[in-house]
Amino acid sequence: MDKNINTPKPSSFEVVKENSNYLRGTIEESLKDPLTGAIRADDQLLIKFHGTYQQQDRDVDDERRHQKLEPLYSFLIRVRVPGGVATPQQWLALDGLSEKYADHTLKLTTRQAFQFHGVLKRHLKTTMKGINKSLLDTIAACGDVNRNVMCSANPFESLVHAEVAEDAKRISAHLTPQTNAYHEIWLDGKLIEGGEKDEEPLYGKHYLPRKFKIAIAIPPRNDTDVLSNDLGFIAIVDNEKLTGYNLSVGGGMAFTFGNNATYPRVADVVGYLPKEKIVEVAEAVLIFQRDNGNRFERKNARLKYTIDRLGLDFFRSEIERLSGFKLQPIKSYKFETLGDKYGWSQGEDGFYHYGVFVEGGKLADRNGYLAKTALREIAHIHQGTFILTGNQNVIIAQVAEKQKPLVEALLKKYKLIDADTLSSLRQNSIACAALPLCGLAFAEAERYLPSLIDKIDNILEANGLSKTPISIRMTGCPNGCGRPFLSEIGLVGKAPGKYNLYLGASFTGDRLNKLYKEMLSEQDILSALTPVLVDFAQHKQEEEHFGDFVIRKDYVKATTAGLNFHS
Repeated sequence: MDKNINTPKPSSFEVVKENSNYLRGTIEESLKDPLTGAIRADDQLLIKFHGTYQQQDRDVDDERRHQKLEPLYSFLIRVRVPGGVATPQQWLALDGLSEKYADHTLKLTTRQAFQFHGVLKRHLKTTMKGINKSLLDTIAACGDVNRNVMCSANPFESLVHAEVAEDAKRISAHLTPQTNAYHEIWLDGKLIEGGEKDEEPLYGKHYLPRKFKIAIAIPPRNDTDVLSNDLGFIAIVDNEKLTGYNLSVGGGMAFTFGNNATYPRVADVVGYLPKEKIVEVAEAVLIFQRDNGNRFERKNARLKYTIDRLGLDFFRSEIERLSGFKLQPIKSYKFETLGDKYGWSQGEDGFYHYGVFVEGGKLADRNGYLAKTALREIAHIHQGTFILTGNQNVIIAQVAEKQKPLVEALLKKYKLIDADTLSSLRQNSIACAALPLCGLAFAEAERYLPSLIDKIDNILEANGLSKTPISIRMTGCPNGCGRPFLSEIGLVGKAPGKYNLYLGASFTGDRLNKLYKEMLSEQDILSALTPVLVDFAQHKQEEEHFGDFVIRKDYVKATTAGLNFHS
């Protein structure tokens, strides 16, 4: 009898990776094909590793079909920015590329990265070259590899923040794929210093079973949603000195409607490590997932499923074996918020920093509000840096005292939103890009959430809750790009104009929400939320958050683990 008769076959994506010659595939040939705005099917998978996705404008699908034209294909490009820090020169370079080759907007993502939308195939290579010229890149911004490494937003806030930011950069550099395919395809074969690399010392020819995300957070602010990541490090500070990190593993937000074997999951905190061991432990966790992750079913391929399948005890023993280091007991820590700091603050070094609210992370000049122009003008005179946050906002950082009046004048000239004038709900909102370009979206998110918040704000104001911190997040599908399952009010698109409503996450990012009502229209959403918010206003306890209240009042049961998300 054939011993392999019951052995499952690797997923088709695994075969594509194996045959790709370290991510080269036929991308070069696809880019040169003048007969279509698309690229070949296998290359659409491989090109993600290079930081770009093929998309189409679904707003014009019917019109194009009527004209007997192929869909209006274009590409999303994600720029990798470890820790989210960019110089004014880089900001201006990316702004210029977005004006010339994209849709004139910049998307600030929930992973502290820039995103271009609407780049046509014929402009793709030129745009990628322009990004590289700015000393940024897109390699590993997508694909089955370690993605952009996040860290608490402002490395200039304190010496500890600066040290954590350097650790994020070290991890990012160490876990970056080594293939030269990126430089050959996008930079005309110009090699990075060190010459040819014919293999991947960490990844091998199959890379990881699925995407892999890392974040670092500094309590009490969990502005990276650290427990939503495959791998997280929670900074432990003693007497204003960084001593080490608590290790968290197995977070992830995506699931598939109708498939209860898939679920979002909050990471487990499994031990403590001294700061000197952070890169070695990060590598060990990546190798564990590389060697043990599910390569047969991509919907169950993330580290969260590997850990639930094999158990935390086995995970710990393997990490200790691979790293040569025994994890120590977890150190005490406390998170208080997921949100960002807005307005002016001053760091330990005397420089000033201004947190700018960017609704849905979309920087554009629209309806008389010139947010994109405002930041461009600030970049022309700014001598510090810009920092992207995990909440889709931006910090104008390292402003010297003598420059502060100049920046303030431009903020005032362009009426850049003062977050203090906004409801706390809007300040704590996130929306994914969704329609029209995302092929996975069932419903709107970025384009719709602002107007829905207008209506919810009316309910909050009528009940004295406008300044009560409540988090709300909306995505066009359950893939979780906007981390909706860690918001106190989560709205996930299920059909055009219809959303599932989730309630009961913590305000600090350590508990998932749970499904409250399904397939709601806008009026249904408002009708469902109104009595709950009224009850909250009348009966909340002192300092009680909305997510905790709805559990105490039994609107939903607490989700204590990913495995009971659906129950």
